[in-house]
Amino acid sequence: MSSESTADGGKNLPFVQLFTDGACRGNPGPGGWGCILRHPASGSEKELSGGEPETTNNQMELQAVISGLEALKSRSDVEVVTDSSYVAQGAESWMVGWKKNGWRRREGNSWKPVKNVELWQKLDQLLTTHKVRFTHVRGHMGHPENERCDVLAVAAALAAAR
Repeated sequence: MSSESTADGGKNLPFVQLFTDGACRGNPGPGGWGCILRHPASGSEKELSGGEPETTNNQMELQAVISGLEALKSRSDVEVVTDSSYVAQGAESWMVGWKKNGWRRREGNSWKPVKNVELWQKLDQLLTTHKVRFTHVRGHMGHPENERCDVLAVAAALAAAR
């Protein structure tokens, strides 16, 4: 999903890679998130992480993306690299329908509120600030940045459990 509100379509924006992961010790349970922000043009990189004492894995996956996007100081062209199909599909496909239906989703013959709606709404707002696209990678398959984000997320989850 990308949002482009500049006249040039976002072509002159700084390019940033955002690698993310979330972890949970029990689901729900203590959880953590980790992300790496990389600006390839300058070679600069920043690691961020955090945790919650009672959360879910999906909430931590979302929080990793949100925290990474919030850390950007200016509008950017962002490639989010995540192992969460929930986050990637939600942002690129499902969110349009959720918004159209008042942040509700169809479940059988009835409408239910979208799970984690506060986080999805926060992500939605950030997607209008930056030009964002999602790249899905398989987790725990040796992707160096995904593995590093997992280490950050697990450490944050363990700290949140204390």
